[in-house]
Amino acid sequence: MVTPAGLCYVVATLGKIMATTSNPSASAPKPAAISEGGRWLAGILVALGATALLAMAGSPPAKTWAQSYDPLGHWWLSTLCAALPVLVLLGTLALFRMRAHYSAFLGLATAILVATGLFHMPVKLAGITAIYGACYGLFPIGWIILNVIFLYRMTCETGRFKVLQQSMTGITQDTRLQLLLIAFSFGAFFEGACGFGTPVAVTAALLIGLGFQPLQASGLSLIANTAPVAFGALATPIVALATVTGYSEVTLGAQIGRILPFFSLLVPFWLVSAYAGFKGMKEIWPAIAVAGISFAIPQYLVSNYHGPWLTDIIAALCSMACLVLFLRIWQPSRIWGHDGSNHQLAARGTHGYARAELVQAWLPWLVLSILVFFWGTYTGKKVMNTPERVFPFMSTWRIPPSAVTNPQIPVGGLNKMVQRVPPVVPQPTAEAAVFGLNWVSATGSGILIAAIISGFIMGLSLRRMVIMWWRTVWQVRFSLFTIAAMLSLGILTRYSGLDATMGLAFVRTGHFYPFFGTLLGWLGVALTGSDTASNVLFGSLQKISAQQIGISPLLMAAANSSGGVMGKMIDAQSIVVSSTATEWYGHEGHILRYVFWHSIALACLVGLFVFSLVYLSPFKRLVIH
Repeated sequence: MVTPAGLCYVVATLGKIMATTSNPSASAPKPAAISEGGRWLAGILVALGATALLAMAGSPPAKTWAQSYDPLGHWWLSTLCAALPVLVLLGTLALFRMRAHYSAFLGLATAILVATGLFHMPVKLAGITAIYGACYGLFPIGWIILNVIFLYRMTCETGRFKVLQQSMTGITQDTRLQLLLIAFSFGAFFEGACGFGTPVAVTAALLIGLGFQPLQASGLSLIANTAPVAFGALATPIVALATVTGYSEVTLGAQIGRILPFFSLLVPFWLVSAYAGFKGMKEIWPAIAVAGISFAIPQYLVSNYHGPWLTDIIAALCSMACLVLFLRIWQPSRIWGHDGSNHQLAARGTHGYARAELVQAWLPWLVLSILVFFWGTYTGKKVMNTPERVFPFMSTWRIPPSAVTNPQIPVGGLNKMVQRVPPVVPQPTAEAAVFGLNWVSATGSGILIAAIISGFIMGLSLRRMVIMWWRTVWQVRFSLFTIAAMLSLGILTRYSGLDATMGLAFVRTGHFYPFFGTLLGWLGVALTGSDTASNVLFGSLQKISAQQIGISPLLMAAANSSGGVMGKMIDAQSIVVSSTATEWYGHEGHILRYVFWHSIALACLVGLFVFSLVYLSPFKRLVIH
């Protein structure tokens, strides 16, 4: 049996290992982040070993364990303790400038101590939950990152990415406009098609290839990936929200579509201002307005008069088309280079490449867009996950094809063993823990197939592609470890009830709940890295709390998802994705500090807007009754 004292010793040992290899005052260059593996790998192995011991310790509980949301008898003290893992994770990352893998494992160790020592979660349950979360971090999240970077490296090594980079100058040489087109409009398309880190990985890689600094490429990609998130992955967050609240996804999507368009117009201005300052933003405001308006209007129309599923994709295509067409007839009087000066740049450059070369350069990304879109459609998921429902002759097979393409693996010792209780849910509910190994329909698999097809198009042999893929695995190995630890932390906070304890603190704000309830959605995404997960965690709580306070429960359910989008830029998972895509390892703390106040400010603006929808007459008309 692992005792708390023994676990404290393991954590202390891990902390010493980290302290000897971390230098808070220095920002480690990229090679150092990779070459130190021999020294800090021992720390990771200690953490993994401790987690495995927890999973094996003791006997499984004989009955379901019910969560406790105020184990210390004082809600403020319980809330403070519940927040400790997050404070350790973000504090060591941003303030002490630790490497992301150190911060992640320290945060996870803190979560295990708090969950078992203060919230009375059985030790074995905590260990199994941590391992379950780590597996989810590697698949599907890590699987997406790995294969996007693989495709990017292939285009770089074959010279196609350089052609693509220079072809962008044929549209505009102004870096502010390139940022707007790629990070906002193009990124929104990938968010709508698949989400789950893909838009940040793709746009950050594209921006770094276009000459943006790593901090700019990482941070700006995160800021841009906000307003589209609620409708991401073909409205997966909204579908999940409908499941836990009982509202129709069409109604929820319509209400969210009356909140986010205002921020879809604001975010492009905010994005360019964060990069070029107010003066630099003002010089290209017509183009920003075109990109924002052509996204916001379709976002409202599609979500309110069609449904949530294709909202982002249609809005992103409209935004890209309108912006490119507008730039054919308008360019700013001063062209902005990477250092802010114009260098006598022309509005549009002459790259000197033939049309066939340009097509070949863009073809891998076109293949990626098409396959990712298909992989995200309802029909595509149905064909890959449950072939027997599409092809009747398969229904008679002895082994259903879905058991091979999409096995659902209940997590032994955890599935249905944790019970959520009121007021977080209307009635006691056992939490399912099923690991879906949808290796065919996973977005990362679609990206891998797109990369292989593109590799053949670029003239690479299968042998060379296999070698390059394994090199990519080695390149991103530290990021994969980090993401596994961060998702382990996020899943553990969910099953231990730490997240619900923090959420219930927001409910105590009374008439100010519309504002703070919106921030609850922000907190949920910051903790879990997913608007979908945040909606599952807090959707029911939002509905119950709104009914008790006497405001629209539908609005507050929508506010959870709408406020959550602004937490996407500071969740640890997204930050690691961006640092991996830009190959800026070891600088996750810099990225967090860069985007943190943007996230807070935008979340507060969404909260104020929701507050206005509840109490101010002109805005009340936007609430669906």
